[in-house]
Amino acid sequence: MNFFRFIFTKTFWVQVVIAAVVTIALCFAYLFWLDWYTNHDQKIKVPNLEKLSLTQVDEQLEVLDLRRKIIDSASYNPAYKPRTVIEQDPRAGKFVKENRQIYIKLNASGYGKVTVPNLIYKTRRQAIPTLEALGFKIGQITYKPNIAENTVLEMRYKGATLVPGSQLSKTSTIDLVLADGNNPAAIAQPTNNE
Repeated sequence: MNFFRFIFTKTFWVQVVIAAVVTIALCFAYLFWLDWYTNHDQKIKVPNLEKLSLTQVDEQLEVLDLRRKIIDSASYNPAYKPRTVIEQDPRAGKFVKENRQIYIKLNASGYGKVTVPNLIYKTRRQAIPTLEALGFKIGQITYKPNIAENTVLEMRYKGATLVPGSQLSKTSTIDLVLADGNNPAAIAQPTNNE
């Protein structure tokens, strides 16, 4: 019975009203703080950093209160100067907030080295796609007497015999010497027309 009497007292309702007012005030204060903390409605347009050097990138981003982070510098694109930006995220023209990090990829100073696989005695159909998949170009294809027709007998780079396991730059041109299918012993023996 005392509980029901307490509910209907003036003191109880004053405390309920005070609690409601404090709760609403705290909610508004939190929303105001959140708006200030997250820089709501702030828009900074991301500049185009493509083809810029790292120094130029830093100068542009510092003016706009933005930061940068390099996420890759191993890719090489011959259309760009070495150590310049080839890709960025977020893209140019997007809107971001102050102190946002812009992720960039830098162009390497040249093509990376690739290990030449052992393709000796592999067929032409195996060798050419393997080399092209690694980024090499196929140069001149010559033939030499050997019974294993269209198998790789030698790989050459700039005229010199190429040893499997060697390191070459991507896009290097590799020449192939293939077997022509003829028996070298039969070619060496003179024919007897008696």
